[in-house]
Amino acid sequence: MALILGIDPGSRHTGYGLVEHVGNRSRAVAFGTISTSHKEMPPRLGEIFAGIDQVVKEYGPAEVSIEKVFMARNADSALKLGQARGAAIAAVMQASIPVFEYSARQVKQAVVGKGSAEKIQVGEMVRHLLGLDKRPQEDAADALAIALCHAHMRVSLARMAGATAVRNRRIR
Repeated sequence: MALILGIDPGSRHTGYGLVEHVGNRSRAVAFGTISTSHKEMPPRLGEIFAGIDQVVKEYGPAEVSIEKVFMARNADSALKLGQARGAAIAAVMQASIPVFEYSARQVKQAVVGKGSAEKIQVGEMVRHLLGLDKRPQEDAADALAIALCHAHMRVSLARMAGATAVRNRRIR
């Protein structure tokens, strides 16, 4: 069993989602959004850090997956996103939890099967895969998708490691 925390960083709204993964089954444990209230960036980063720190202390995830920064048209937005990621990662690293990073395209491919999927498709697949009654709020759905992506990648990596171990007659 692995409890995976997925984080969708944002300077105004940071989504989080905890997924318990056993065998080939996943279930949502908790999810939500950390919404910042300050106008200035430093206090917002403090709120993100404190929020993720609280989630980590409350649930004790074994691993964390987070979305990579992508460079869009607006460099200022990318910088703010990078700062939000940094605050979230710092909160996680304080607890010495391994962090795995995935691009938005990788997450969409793992959850929907199409790297160019729309946000609504991601939310619907998250709802379906986790057996939720309704689609979660967008930032929380993205965070759950990031956790699911990591859960799927863990299974794939374990299978590849198993195949390598058999091929080389040793266990890694």
